[in-house]
Amino acid sequence: MQLLRWILVLVFVVVVTAGEDYYKILGISRDATEKQIKSAYRQLSKKYHPDKNPGNDDAAKKFVELAEAYEVLYDKTKREIYDKYGEEGLKQQAAGGHGGGHPGNDPYDLFSRFFGGQGHFRGTRRGPNMESKVEVSLSDLYKGNTFEFTVPVQGICDSCGGTGSEDNEKRQCSACGGRGVKTVRRQLGPGMYQTMQMPCDKCSGQGHVFTHLCKACKGAKVMRETRTHQITVEPGTPKGMRVVFENEADESPDWEAGDLYVEVDEKRGENQGFRRREADLFRVEPLSAKEALFGGWKRDIEFLDGSNVTISRKAGESIQHHEKQIVRGKGMPRFRESGKHGDLIIDFIVIMPGSGSRAKHLKDEL
Repeated sequence: MQLLRWILVLVFVVVVTAGEDYYKILGISRDATEKQIKSAYRQLSKKYHPDKNPGNDDAAKKFVELAEAYEVLYDKTKREIYDKYGEEGLKQQAAGGHGGGHPGNDPYDLFSRFFGGQGHFRGTRRGPNMESKVEVSLSDLYKGNTFEFTVPVQGICDSCGGTGSEDNEKRQCSACGGRGVKTVRRQLGPGMYQTMQMPCDKCSGQGHVFTHLCKACKGAKVMRETRTHQITVEPGTPKGMRVVFENEADESPDWEAGDLYVEVDEKRGENQGFRRREADLFRVEPLSAKEALFGGWKRDIEFLDGSNVTISRKAGESIQHHEKQIVRGKGMPRFRESGKHGDLIIDFIVIMPGSGSRAKHLKDEL
């Protein structure tokens, strides 16, 4: 009896553990939110789409697996069953509890709900690109970091899958009689007319209209939404660098979504007193007249990575106004040149009695 009990426990553990496969396919944790599940599918389905990987059987297989994983994990009921009983539990549910059956639909249909068109990239009209900007501190440009940012976009309506209909029930368009085109007569001058055919504006050339419009999008097929992305800023990333997010621009069932171009820029006022010029850093450091003439001082300057840069002068060593000190290798990392850095150039300004406001103004400019 004890042996049987252990066997049952082992079987249950194996079945439940099998539920981790779908999470691994999407590269998410078991406690992932609906938003994270959707985001993971969006990114990976584009990466492994067969149109972008012609002749690659592994990519085609991965594309199908992604669709199956998404359809299970994004559905609360299916996800609960899968977490408890694994894929076998889903099969039994699909077959009414009598075995057989398998979750999942056409992966191209699922893809089209996200990106419009026919579920394929080939032969579809391309929509407009979009641009956005992400501002980060100089410290983040120095060390590198990963950020989340949001972009307002037009997305395919989740409720109707981009059809604009609540139940897909159609009726013939009364304006064009189902032909999809209308004949327009235009007067060019006295006694002169031009007859031309144009797509019907009521049915958009489809020849039919839906009987019941989607309640979510009111028949528009698309809705405004805010989409979250992640961007990785590498150490030494140049200001103004653009990162491309493929097919993340405005969506429509009538076109393939364009690309989102994100510009990385330095956030003003968050540079800790440093100024950047390519791979070199510059800093203005004020000195009193006594320090400049007689030396004998030492300072620790907090650097962008949290460490300190120490500068000093021995007693008797004088410094001229606007004299420069170069700290080799203490500038920005050279972008994608491992281990290489620019220099830090310190510009000393001598503050004479009564000129404190001028020094403050110089520092504030940075």
